[in-house]
Amino acid sequence: MVCVFADDEPRVPLSESPACCSSRYGLAFLSCYGFFVAYALRVNLSVAMVDMLKNSSSANNSSSVCPHHSIPVPKHNHTASVYDWDSETQGWILGSFFYGYILTQIPGGYFARKYGAKWLFGIGILCTVIFTLLTPVAADLGAGYLIAVRVLEGIGEGVSYPAMHAMWASWAPPLERSRLLTISYTGAQLGTVVALPLSGQICFYLDWTYVFYIFGAVGLLWFFLWSCFVSNSPSSHKRITEAEKTYIMASLKNELSPTTDYIPWTSILKSSPLWAIVVAHFSYNWTFYTLLTLLPTYMNDILGFSIQQNGMLSALPYLGCWLLALLGGQLADLLRERYLIRTVNVRKAFTIVGMVGPAVFLVAAGYTGCNYVLAVAFLSISSSLGGISASGFNINHLDIAPSYAGILLGITNSFATIPGMVGPVIARSLTKSNTIPEWQIVFYISAAINIFGAVFFTIFGKGTVQPWAVQ
Repeated sequence: MVCVFADDEPRVPLSESPACCSSRYGLAFLSCYGFFVAYALRVNLSVAMVDMLKNSSSANNSSSVCPHHSIPVPKHNHTASVYDWDSETQGWILGSFFYGYILTQIPGGYFARKYGAKWLFGIGILCTVIFTLLTPVAADLGAGYLIAVRVLEGIGEGVSYPAMHAMWASWAPPLERSRLLTISYTGAQLGTVVALPLSGQICFYLDWTYVFYIFGAVGLLWFFLWSCFVSNSPSSHKRITEAEKTYIMASLKNELSPTTDYIPWTSILKSSPLWAIVVAHFSYNWTFYTLLTLLPTYMNDILGFSIQQNGMLSALPYLGCWLLALLGGQLADLLRERYLIRTVNVRKAFTIVGMVGPAVFLVAAGYTGCNYVLAVAFLSISSSLGGISASGFNINHLDIAPSYAGILLGITNSFATIPGMVGPVIARSLTKSNTIPEWQIVFYISAAINIFGAVFFTIFGKGTVQPWAVQ
């Protein structure tokens, strides 16, 4: 039975197809593993970079920088090479991934819709795995080669979000979207949580090259599982039950376009709800990518934590983000299903909390001085609250145009990749002396952009399928 309420959103009873052992939740967990791999490969360089440099920049820090805190463990003998890269070169290396990442966003959404998302997602991450394994060789050849390898990694990984959005358009019942997509996409935070501390330990007990070899092997295992157990849609899945297949397809029949050939590009590009997501996505990612690539550097150069401590403490903000994103997904669908709160109101409320909250605590972190506990606590709260937005603007593409969700995600993620390209470069150019006042400026810029994005989405965001998306 499908019920329709005042906001014209279908309410399909979840009891018709239990979640336990279902194919759709199996897809959620395997795609979670996929995003775990993608982000582990993306962030491990941020920690390894601290150990790849000849001279720690903290040696030249001003008196405002906190004293360095080292764990009293003898330094192991390392045979890996080290490099003499200045702060500007570091910024370009850390940001180069996104120059490739932006190129395959819109093509990723288009090809996923036209040819299917399974192999596009799988091969995209496999390419990232292969180039990750080549990272130590590229670094030995020179910074230019390392930048080129990171660009190629970005090209491979750029199709991941558009492809999965396109796949969820066929797999996620409307009232389970928040739950399924947060399980799927929080693999990104989980990968960050594991990769940051583990990379620090690998760097210390082995050397930085093993960071790329170990995580590359984990990625190869994922690709094998993905190839064997995933299908593009419920209708082509070999192990799905008939009840689940019927439930999913019935819940989506009034939301999907009947053809895969026609794409209303003009209507898409003129859609104000889409541009609301674009602005929110760009704004959120400015803070997210700046911290993702530079938080280990901040921990090392300002708060004075060693490489072993660095990874663990850098991971704390993303552990909170992962937990709140999962809980937020459950709460968002509960509010929509049980309390009949309109989707648009849920998306806007979660976006406000997930963007304004992080802005406040990020600015506060810049004024904690050398109070290490408070600094780490504020940075952790800031990133944790950001996880709430996973059930806000982040999945709104599926609300307004499920048939074209992959393409819409490709468009919004293209704009949202720009912060990853320029954010680290700007941040490193503003923090050449590594002083606390310089980092305060970085935090202020990120907070202001975050708040602007939340306000814009609140004004222009929508929560129902747009007319052009079902023609």
